[in-house]
Order: sequence, then structure tokens, then C-alpha cells
Amino acid sequence: MEFCAGSNSAGRGERADSNLVSQQAIDDYLARLDEPKQSTLQELRRTIRSIVPEAEQGISYGTPAFRLHGKLIAGFAAFKSHLSYLPHSGSVLAELPDDVAGYVTSKGALQFAIDKPLPKALVKKLIATRLGEILPL
Repeated sequence: MEFCAGSNSAGRGERADSNLVSQQAIDDYLARLDEPKQSTLQELRRTIRSIVPEAEQGISYGTPAFRLHGKLIAGFAAFKSHLSYLPHSGSVLAELPDDVAGYVTSKGALQFAIDKPLPKALVKKLIATRLGEILPL
């Protein structure tokens, strides 16, 4: 598994350079997409960054991903007819059945329309649930 990542320590040495590379990898991924997929996923990226600004950005399994404390916590991918939010856990979506009821889901992905970003409140719940799995109480 490849994860090209860094921290949010821009201006503080080698980790800052690594973070620039990681951000560029996601920029490159998004740049290859047609509209409206590109802008919808850019909005999701901004939402994730606003919720967990300390998360490292990178590419994992060929798709944009966010890592915190060494664990993947969120990601996304573009497909021909839909976009997917990837919680990087097989149990997050099952823990929020009411919240994801309006979406097509599988064990590890939530599909959404190519032209409608996920609501910030939903992304916040998805990330909070994932963080509850990986962070000690």
C-alpha cells in the first residue's frame, strides 16, 4: 500500500516537503476528473480538512485518503457514474444506518451523486465514528 503523506507542519523541514508532495498527489488525482466530479470532490476534501485539519493527506490504494495517528480515517474516489466516501473501516457505515439511509452503501463505501457534495454534518459524523474506533478514550 502506498501512502504519500506528510503533516500540516508547512515550513518546518522535511515533513513540510512530504506534505506538499501528498497534497500534490491529491491535486493531481482531482485534476484528472471531469466536472462536476472534480468540484464535488474538492468540496469534500475541504470539508474533511475543516473537520480534521491535522490529518495527513495522501494516496492510499490509488485514491485520496486522510490519515491521523498513523490510521486511515477517511477517503474518497471517483467512478463513472458516482462518487464514493471511504471511511476505511467496515463498521462505520453500519453504525450510522439512519444517517446513510438515503445513500447506496456497501461495507466500506458510501456512494453519492457526482454533482452533490455530502453534507458537512454527515461527514463530521462519519469521521467522528471512525475516530471513535481508533483513538483511545
